[in-house]
Amino acid sequence: MIKDKRLQNLPNWIKKAVLFLTKTKVPAKIVFISTSILATLWFIIRVVPKPSRALYPCMQVAAPIMSSFIIWALTLSGTVMAFKKAKHKLYEAKYIAAFLFVLIGIGSASVFTFNTANETSANELEIWYKANIPLGVAKGINPGRVAWSHNPNIASWDGKTGFWWEDAYNNQEETDKLLSQALFSVTNKQTEKEAWTELFSFYNKTNQNKEQGYTAGEKIAIKLNLNNTDAHANSNRINANPQLTLALLSSLINEGGVAEENIIVGDPSRFLTDNIYDKCHAAFPKVRFEDHNGGDGREKATFVENGFQYSFDFDKQTTGLATSFVEADYVINMALLKGHVSQGVTLNAKNFFGCVDIETDWRKNAHCSGFSQSKEGTRQYSVYPDFIGHKDLGAKTILYLVDGIYGHKFVDGIPEFKWALAPFNNEWPNSLFASQDPVALESVALDFALTEWPDAPDMMYSDHAMEEMALANNPPSNVVYDPERDGTPLKSLGVTEHWNNASDKKYSRNLGKENGIELIYLLID
Repeated sequence: MIKDKRLQNLPNWIKKAVLFLTKTKVPAKIVFISTSILATLWFIIRVVPKPSRALYPCMQVAAPIMSSFIIWALTLSGTVMAFKKAKHKLYEAKYIAAFLFVLIGIGSASVFTFNTANETSANELEIWYKANIPLGVAKGINPGRVAWSHNPNIASWDGKTGFWWEDAYNNQEETDKLLSQALFSVTNKQTEKEAWTELFSFYNKTNQNKEQGYTAGEKIAIKLNLNNTDAHANSNRINANPQLTLALLSSLINEGGVAEENIIVGDPSRFLTDNIYDKCHAAFPKVRFEDHNGGDGREKATFVENGFQYSFDFDKQTTGLATSFVEADYVINMALLKGHVSQGVTLNAKNFFGCVDIETDWRKNAHCSGFSQSKEGTRQYSVYPDFIGHKDLGAKTILYLVDGIYGHKFVDGIPEFKWALAPFNNEWPNSLFASQDPVALESVALDFALTEWPDAPDMMYSDHAMEEMALANNPPSNVVYDPERDGTPLKSLGVTEHWNNASDKKYSRNLGKENGIELIYLLID
């Protein structure tokens, strides 16, 4: 198992080769040479045809390994050659030349020794996370359950023609099935009406100590991820899925019994694009749509001053919280499955950042700390427990969703990576992940991302945020999480662990244990 930080972002086939050599107790020198040769070949194969790939994170990892190996090989051969030349010059009685070659040999030997000292020790090869060690307290009707519905019949975009989100490449009926099956799995119910009744009733019983379901007139706020927008106009960048948004509204209104006018959907920090607004407004004209600037039928977001407090003091904090979420009785959080620079992934917890009064242009925002994990593995404050534990955000959320119909390796850009991981088999993932336990959901999504995109930026220690949430009452960082600053620290926000392996995808409850995550896979034919 690989601990060396230089190797962790290399492709899986290289890491598997290193692990094989290590397990068969091959000498560390051979491990070093083998790894270096593989990294060098990988760099040449990838970068020579397309030089711009040299900027990819995996190439930035391979490059220093390659250069170290080349220096190591050159200095070794240079040392041997220099001492041979010195010996030859001594035989010829050319003492000055012999002395110079000795100096060259000593210099080369010093460089060789220095590089050898920095080789990867076989005894240090260990991965940075462990499987099936649950932390925290599982949440939900079925504690710790994450529903994974998979419908290969949804996305048919070829990656080139038109926009990925167009109706021509996304089957609405099949998307509706994707959502309904996830609802059934989360709640153990057989109809959407029963599922929504169960979700509302469970929330009210657990959080309000009330034996009731949804009551007419109660408000629901739906948070979409529209991070990659700069106008109402459509683009091909990865953002919330229009068909999935419509499926959620249709189910909530037609089956959940919620009146259109009591639902507000959007992203207070960004723009609600036409592809979502036009489709959903045509079907449900009384639903309220909200974004940062308003106009074109959208409401302009307003913010409650000091509505959001951080548990850790920073300069230039953004503390305004969207009025729509403060006034909501319930929240639904629909995030995207994608990577994110500095954090590894961006999921439900990060999606709530869009509810505070930040600018639409991220360059103008004075970001507080707490989003990035320590690159050295040091435990530190994470803003995620504050979002998930806040009374007007995570504490109001009845359902967490992660849209993995397309997914994306990076935070921005056009979806371009089909998934090699089974059962996707080099097709779009066509998946939706759902749970009442936000920490379990983030943990599952992270395992998929770590397996499919090991070379995505900043994956290292990206699970620390999940552990801070799971152990919010006594976190590894020793931070006191109290997002309302009212003297009441947070309790555990859910359960986290890593699956046993990428093939079986088994968590502790799947393995018959009482604690941990339960991942339920639903294939829709």
